[in-house]
Amino acid sequence: MSVFLSSSLVFSLYKSNVLAKPSKLLVRASSSAAPGIDFTTLESAIAKKDSDAVKEALDQLTEVGWAKKWSSQPYVSRRTTSLRELTSLGIKNAENLAIPSVRNDAAFLFTVVGTTGFLGVIAGQLPGDWGFFVPYLIGSISLVVLAVGSISPGLLQAAIGGFSLFFPDYQDRIARHEAAHFLVAYLLGLPILGYSLDIGKENVNLIDKRLEKLIYSGQLDAKELDRLAVVAMAGLAAEGLQYDKVIGQSADLFSLQRFINRSKPPIGKDQQQNLTRWAVLFAASLIKNNRAVHEALISAMSNKATVIQCIEAIEKAESV
Repeated sequence: MSVFLSSSLVFSLYKSNVLAKPSKLLVRASSSAAPGIDFTTLESAIAKKDSDAVKEALDQLTEVGWAKKWSSQPYVSRRTTSLRELTSLGIKNAENLAIPSVRNDAAFLFTVVGTTGFLGVIAGQLPGDWGFFVPYLIGSISLVVLAVGSISPGLLQAAIGGFSLFFPDYQDRIARHEAAHFLVAYLLGLPILGYSLDIGKENVNLIDKRLEKLIYSGQLDAKELDRLAVVAMAGLAAEGLQYDKVIGQSADLFSLQRFINRSKPPIGKDQQQNLTRWAVLFAASLIKNNRAVHEALISAMSNKATVIQCIEAIEKAESV
C-alpha cells in the first residue's frame, strides 16, 4: 500500500461493501433543485447502487433538457501524444508526472527524526541514569515509526495524511483531484455512486456492472480501456494544471496499470506510456474546457454535498 497522498478510482463489486459511508449514499434532492425536475428516480438508483438505473435516470434528465453535460463526451480516441503537447496545454513539469512524490513522506519522517533527535539531546542533560535511558527511549521512536511502516503501511499512511494537513495546499489538492475524477467520469457517461475527501479514504466511487465484468474477466477492449484511462488520469491532470508538482498520482497510476493488465489484447510498454500521456492530455483538455464547472464541483464537494447536489453543481455551472 502506498504511503503517498492516496486518491483512488474505485469500482465496487455489485455485492461488495461500499467504501463510502451509508449516510453519504442516501442522497436527497436539495431544496435548490431545478423547478419541475424530479430527482426521485436518480436518488433511488444511487441508494440501491444500481448503475443501469442511474444511467437511465440521467438519460431521462437529459431528454427533458436538464442533464446536458451528462455523457456529453462519449467518444474518446487514443492517438500518439508527446510531452510537448502536455506542456502546451498547461501541464507543469509534464516529464515528472509519473514520478511518485515523496514530499509528504519526507516532511513527516524529517519532522519525526528531527524532533526526536532534538529532544534526545536535551534529555541527555538529565542527571544520573535518566540522562541515558530517556534519550534512548526518545531515539527509539523513529525506529518504531519505521517498524510500523513496514508491518502496517496503512497506519503510517494515515499518520502522514494527518501530518500533511499542515501543508496549506493539501485540502485543495484533494478536492481538486477528486472533483476531476467525478467531473470527467460524468462527462464520459460513467455513473457515480459516491465520493470521499476524508484523509486516507480519498476516492470517487464508480459503479458500472458491465465494466466490472470486463475488468475482472480481463476482457477490457481498447475503447473501454481508453475511457477508464482518461477517468483514472483526471486527478493527476487536474493537479498538473494547477501545481508544479503532482502529489496524488500514485494510486491513480496503480489503477491505470490494473486496467491495462486487464485489457485484451495486451499492450506493450511503449503503448502503455503513450496511453498514459494521451489520457492525461484528454482529461486535462476536458478540465480546462470546463474550468468553471470544475471549480463549482470542487466547492460542492468541499462542503460535503451529496452526489445529486454535486451533479446539480455541474449542470448549473457555465462551461467556460
